[in-house]
Amino acid sequence: MNLNLPNQLSIARCILAIVFVLFMSFTHWISFMLAYLVFTFAAITDYWDGKIARRTKSVTKFGQLIDPIADKVLMVAAFVMMMKLEELKIPGWCVVLIFAREFLITGVRTIAAVEGSIIPADPWGKFKTVLQMSYVFTFLLIVTLRRFYLDMSLRWYSRDILESFDYWIGFASLVSIILVSTYTIYSGLEIVWKNWAKMKMD
Repeated sequence: MNLNLPNQLSIARCILAIVFVLFMSFTHWISFMLAYLVFTFAAITDYWDGKIARRTKSVTKFGQLIDPIADKVLMVAAFVMMMKLEELKIPGWCVVLIFAREFLITGVRTIAAVEGSIIPADPWGKFKTVLQMSYVFTFLLIVTLRRFYLDMSLRWYSRDILESFDYWIGFASLVSIILVSTYTIYSGLEIVWKNWAKMKMD
């Protein structure tokens, strides 16, 4: 196993996912902000591990496996922890669809590996990750700022305005997560279709 810098960054992303879960286990806005910063740093490692690997021509089979796995660990952690946030109104079935896709692709990669083939991350999967990360970046920040706002006792706001704000945030979150989960499933089916021959299941 070659633990070059890109592979180390991928492993670090898995560890950061655990730290993210730890911070999200608390409900204070400070903990949420720390979780947001951890997620941001993890997302940066996702960008740089592939870029460094290509630039230095240090792409390895282990890297092709661990990079998408690290993405999955991070995003699964994010959606599990964000589903409990009442402000976002994330339906359980959306998270189940996201999980199902990840299990499906993990299975596909396992079968292909048994047959001696590696299925690396592809543009469909990368764009899926971008969509998922964009959702987390946007709505976790909104929830964090909302809780900061309330915690700082800035009581000049109108209750009607706050309720209206919460409604539209919940609505925007619901629509966004449905779109994200739909594309997530589509990207998984696309990968299965393109790599069916590698699994030798005909």
